[in-house]
Amino acid sequence: MKIFRIIGNSIRDSFNSIFRNLAFSFASIFCIMITLFMVSISSLLAENIESLTTKVKEDVTIVAFLDVDITEERIAEIEELLHELDNIQTGSDAIVFNSKMEIREDWMESSEAYERVMEDWDSREENPLQDAYHIKVVDINQIDKTANEISEIEGVDIVRYGEDMVKKLVDAFEIIKNGSLIIVAALIVVAAFLIANTIRITIFSRKREIDIMRLVGASNINIKIPFFFEGLFLGILGSIVPIIVTIYAYTAVYDKLDGGKLFGTEWLTLVNPSPVVYQVSLMLLIIGAIVGIIGSLGAVKKHLKI
Repeated sequence: MKIFRIIGNSIRDSFNSIFRNLAFSFASIFCIMITLFMVSISSLLAENIESLTTKVKEDVTIVAFLDVDITEERIAEIEELLHELDNIQTGSDAIVFNSKMEIREDWMESSEAYERVMEDWDSREENPLQDAYHIKVVDINQIDKTANEISEIEGVDIVRYGEDMVKKLVDAFEIIKNGSLIIVAALIVVAAFLIANTIRITIFSRKREIDIMRLVGASNINIKIPFFFEGLFLGILGSIVPIIVTIYAYTAVYDKLDGGKLFGTEWLTLVNPSPVVYQVSLMLLIIGAIVGIIGSLGAVKKHLKI
């Protein structure tokens, strides 16, 4: 029961200390609040970059153009060989065949000029276009190897997949995502440092109070515990506004963009608010509490001779 009494008294003392030293407490809360705002922005940015990178990787398609005079029997054999490759996705849309006649029809529907040019291409023999397979890979990092394997198949004429553009795009996304994570880590360290300095000032202003606690026989743990809870409460209080803004602001932006469509395109969309905003909010709460505790206990340990 003694431990519960100590914890109860410590919680009461920590609340009293927060209100007694309101200016210092507000400074700590403000530091945490600003930091967590930046952490929230960086985290949501990293989450959306990760989602976009995954989408790019999933949608990257190798296009294998077949020989102009290839037979239908060889086309079927090539599809079987494609299914045997290691880095090919499974599913009905992993390997899609477009015949030269289907390509002709699509082009004719897209433009009157194409229609006039291609209207006489009524048979495969008269059609100079090439049949093509559209192939999706599992690991984009091995796409070069897979493309080379496809190009070596007899009957495959040309293999294309936007080599340089895809690699540069994915690399750019990775740099932005990693940069965001580094910023988050740096902000957490800065927040802990600022809180430690703020609480250090608070501790110096309460030197007499601590000396009195020692004189009446308070143990080291009795002196430290209130600061532990004080840092915890400051961290939690500092996280409330960023959490509210994260949930409502991100959801509002998502809805304003008609389901998160950037530039009005289905391909470039924001991550759905649920559950990401709640995951980020929980992270902000945990970070705020931990940073508050670390900052508080760090100041106590370094600047109090207890």
